[in-house]
Amino acid sequence: MKLGCGRTLSSYIALRFLRSILLLFLFAAVLIFLFDVLELVRRGGDREGFSLWRITLISLFRVPLLMEQVIPFTVLFGSMWAFVSLSRSLELVVARAAGISVWQFLTPPLSTGLLIGMLSVAAYNPAVVYLKSVSDAFSAGIFDVQQDYLMNSSGEVWLRQDGPDGESVVYGRQIMSSGARLNGVTIFAFNRSGEFTERIEAHNAQLSDGMWQLSNVAVFQQDAEPQYYGTYTLSTYLSATEIRESIGSPESISFWKLPTFIELSQRAGLPAYRYDLHYQSLLAKPLLLLAMILIAAAVSLRISRFGGIGGLIVGGIVAGFVLYVVSELSKDLGGAGLVPTTIAAWAPGVFGVLMGFSFLLNQEDG
Repeated sequence: MKLGCGRTLSSYIALRFLRSILLLFLFAAVLIFLFDVLELVRRGGDREGFSLWRITLISLFRVPLLMEQVIPFTVLFGSMWAFVSLSRSLELVVARAAGISVWQFLTPPLSTGLLIGMLSVAAYNPAVVYLKSVSDAFSAGIFDVQQDYLMNSSGEVWLRQDGPDGESVVYGRQIMSSGARLNGVTIFAFNRSGEFTERIEAHNAQLSDGMWQLSNVAVFQQDAEPQYYGTYTLSTYLSATEIRESIGSPESISFWKLPTFIELSQRAGLPAYRYDLHYQSLLAKPLLLLAMILIAAAVSLRISRFGGIGGLIVGGIVAGFVLYVVSELSKDLGGAGLVPTTIAAWAPGVFGVLMGFSFLLNQEDG
């Protein structure tokens, strides 16, 4: 028996799978684009600067970010479509009759999924982040981009920071200037031994050159009368960019820049769980796509033997839903720091691969 399908057959199968996945991806992108345009028209139709052309551009540059979350499911259903097409055209039957096992037949689809996964991480993700910034630029003046980009941008925010004088916890009732200015500030300062030293109340805080410039300040220390100052300074390792990124969405940072931001956040004493989780999730995406193809094979090959397109659809939906629930649960646990981010990010892919292999082994080898 041959160890592989042969170069010609392998290329043919890989192209069939690639075409099915891309067509389904484009179909989903068109649907999401249309619904997104309608939603943006509803939200911004009565605002100054609104035009249908502008809304179209905003949505066009934003859709790739939305589609990034859909890639695993387009691979799942695209693979199911390809398996069923090959079965109905009897090409899969002929391959089996020629002595090609399901494991040899799966090599080209798995190679295709691996390639899609690597490209989606190394090239598609950075492009998505850039296009989202272009979309935000077009949104300026119509939608509150800063509020969409920052968490609690117009409300209160908590930061834990470090500096030459020690650690401190900073509370601001309002964040402005993309993280460089806080209004209604309360700071709890600690020394290098971790002991509480003072509480600082300030009207506002401006970040510049490694320190917070506080104005209208009251300093409260233990066993001492409150001290009042017109201006006051507090050292910090933070920059405005680090503040913006630490409270913003991890999806707004390119794959290639994430390690740097994770290191900066940790150095500044800020929690980096969400960023590390997102980085590990991107690294694990090729494995997740392999899991989708294996699950598609387990569902589709069984259906192709016994018939029933309805069962195929239901089986794919159930398999995708189970993997989605596992993925979201892992993200919640990892994002909260309850589970190591590496385990939380890689667990869905490992679970999916094991599930797909188990089903296939049971079907093919008894």
